[in-house]
Amino acid sequence: MNTDILRGRRLGNLNAESVKYTASTVFDTILVNPVIEINKAHMVMLVSQGIVKKSQGAKCLEGLGNLKIGDELDPILEDVHMNVESQLTKIVGTNIGGQLNLGKSRNDQVSTAIRMALRTYLLKIITNLIEFRLIILEKAEDHLETIMPGYTHLKNAQPVSFAHYLLAYVEIFKRDKKRFFNNIVNLDECPLGVAALAGTSYNIDRNFTSRKLGFKKPTLNSIDTVSDRDFVLDFLSSAAICATHISRLAEDLIIWNSDIFNLINFNDRILTGSSIMPQKKNPDPAELIRGRAGKNFGNLQAMLTTMKGLPLSYYKDMQEDKNLVFDSYDVLKESILIANELIKNLNSNKQRMLYLANKGYTTATDFADYLVQKKNLSFREAYKISGKIVDYAEKNNKKLDELSMNEIKKVKKDLNKDVMKVFSVKNSVNLKTSHGGTSIKNIKTVLSKLKKEFK
Repeated sequence: MNTDILRGRRLGNLNAESVKYTASTVFDTILVNPVIEINKAHMVMLVSQGIVKKSQGAKCLEGLGNLKIGDELDPILEDVHMNVESQLTKIVGTNIGGQLNLGKSRNDQVSTAIRMALRTYLLKIITNLIEFRLIILEKAEDHLETIMPGYTHLKNAQPVSFAHYLLAYVEIFKRDKKRFFNNIVNLDECPLGVAALAGTSYNIDRNFTSRKLGFKKPTLNSIDTVSDRDFVLDFLSSAAICATHISRLAEDLIIWNSDIFNLINFNDRILTGSSIMPQKKNPDPAELIRGRAGKNFGNLQAMLTTMKGLPLSYYKDMQEDKNLVFDSYDVLKESILIANELIKNLNSNKQRMLYLANKGYTTATDFADYLVQKKNLSFREAYKISGKIVDYAEKNNKKLDELSMNEIKKVKKDLNKDVMKVFSVKNSVNLKTSHGGTSIKNIKTVLSKLKKEFK
């Protein structure tokens, strides 16, 4: 096998263990098309600048167009870049194929290729998040008046609309979408042409290749360019944050699907069984979402650890970025798609939700607010009185809406019958009319606004 393309007379043959350890060909196949496009754009520029003859450039471009590079790259050649150059040279000869690397290096080329691949990934993730938010929105529309307990510390806190809960995730994933969009904006500078680290003496036109490859502009500093993996860290960070959000959603669904809570259930198509217990229906997809988030966290930590100790400019350590990016994308994409299926196949147990919304004295705050608004008390005074009525109800094994007027007057005498509606969980929900609150009126307004966003 000819290894002269990289090693020449200066280096002898590399031993098999080192070849396997140092090559990035196992995960470089994803970059084949971007690398070919980079070389095409670069060659067109070299010809237009008079650096390469038109006849040579034409043959080179024809050869690049005819390359048939499969899924297995030659590890002896270390990476996708040298595999492309080697294959091209076999087609058009060394005199022509050997012009391919004029004015560029693998250092700037790999950064360009990863940005191009990552740009495609980011657009796919953004599309998946848009579709996911729409599914959640549609589910929320079906549960506008479904009342459930809102939780703090996993204890019943105040009644909320189930739609309001679901719309919280529409907001959460909107922020994720924005983060990924910002990733695209931040990587929109083209490294191609800075070469190894110092630039090149050839009269290249980096603005031309930047435009040709779909970038806004070329990078400004050659040393920073080959050193930079901020765009990778940006993506891995955004992916880790998004995975956190999907994991939290999965955790809610797992808890609510438990026999103890029984707030929701799933269609059988999204559940798995037990090898020994025939009655079991397990939410394994949700549990795996929760578990696989750790991969996204780990990939971010791995890249941060790789970069933290590197002086400027390029080092082989940075080769690890590709596998981390590709793996994080695959894990996150699959988690979003499975979370989508969970929401589609989710059914609410409305009566159970309503029942639990009225457990744990969830309207106690409403009673305190009523005393402030109707009896001109300070909130702390009202808070104490409301606490007393909760103590009374608890000792007598009653819900607040089960107390009689006489029992309520034992705590505060000057109350009339209009206080009774305060203990209704439905009334509690509809009282929360402040901007962003859970009232049905508010939710209808939000739903209307969000639906316009998706048109």
